[in-house]
Amino acid sequence: MYTPIVATLGYVLSADKRQTLLVHRNGRPDDPHAGKYNGLGGKMEPQESIYQCICREIKEEAGIICDRVVLRGTINWTGFGPQGEDWFGFIYRIDRFTGVPFTSNEEGRLLWHPIERLAELPMWDGDRHFLPLVFDNDPRLFHGYMPYAGNKPLAWTFARC
Repeated sequence: MYTPIVATLGYVLSADKRQTLLVHRNGRPDDPHAGKYNGLGGKMEPQESIYQCICREIKEEAGIICDRVVLRGTINWTGFGPQGEDWFGFIYRIDRFTGVPFTSNEEGRLLWHPIERLAELPMWDGDRHFLPLVFDNDPRLFHGYMPYAGNKPLAWTFARC
C-alpha cells in the first residue's frame, strides 16, 4: 500500500536572487542526511495545509517569516526514507522573507551558497536533477518521480504543466 510521508522542501533566495540558504547537516551524528547540504522543510502536520507547513518549517529552521512563497513542483520519492519509506514532497522557492536567518539550528549550520555552484556541494545525488528546475525562469510547475534504493536514485522523470 502506498502511504507516503507528505513533506515540504524550501529554498530561500537572497535579496539579489543569486544565493540560496542551505543547512549543512552536521548537527546530529545519527542524521540520515549527515554531511549533506539540504534545503529547509519537513513533514506536514495533520492540522495544517501544505503552505502552512512550509512557512512553519522555514520559521522553525531558519527563524524567518516567509513573505513570498512560490510552489515550483512536486516529487514522489519512493524508497527514500531510512527504512525505505515513501515521501511525497512539495518543492518551494521562498523569494522574499522578513528577518535575519539563524546561523545554525539543531540540524547544522545555515549558510548562503551561490545558486550556480550548488552542484559542487555534497548533497543527495537526486537533488542535482531537480534543483535546476527550482531556480529556472520557467513559470510552469514540475512534477517528478524519483525512486530510491540504497540511498541512491534509480531514475528521474518529470513533466511540466
